[in-house]
Amino acid sequence: MDSTLTLGSPAATEALARAIAPHLGPGDMVGLSGGLGAGKSTFARALVAARLAALGRAEDIPSPSYTLVQTYELDGVELWHADLYRLASPAEAGELGLEDAFATAITVVEWAERLGAALPARRLMLSLELVPGADDARRARLSAEGPGWDWLPAVLAEAA
Repeated sequence: MDSTLTLGSPAATEALARAIAPHLGPGDMVGLSGGLGAGKSTFARALVAARLAALGRAEDIPSPSYTLVQTYELDGVELWHADLYRLASPAEAGELGLEDAFATAITVVEWAERLGAALPARRLMLSLELVPGADDARRARLSAEGPGWDWLPAVLAEAA
């Protein structure tokens, strides 16, 4: 399933993340790609915040740019937020434990393309790019691979 949306502002990027967040469960991976400033961190932080808010929690959500991975304990499942910008090669991702997380946790991975062949077969990829000539607008391209994403078209239709 492939879909393209135009997100008119960072708030729209956050709204898309909040719409997707409640549907994710163990083994779901959301891979984010796009250039610097495209909105990957905005999306990831909004998704984490939405999952925490559903549990009545509000926490600081730091960027994992330097730690590479931040984990959050949700109700019965971990959420991993990874930022792979500083990875020199896909082999370095193996040291982070992401392969195990892909099987048991919800994972949100910024710069997911840096995983190369280590990307899980079942994934939701979101590519964000700035729209030329539009102040804060982004083009969001979503691609779902593998089974279990049947809820996505309805969520995207509502977000559009």
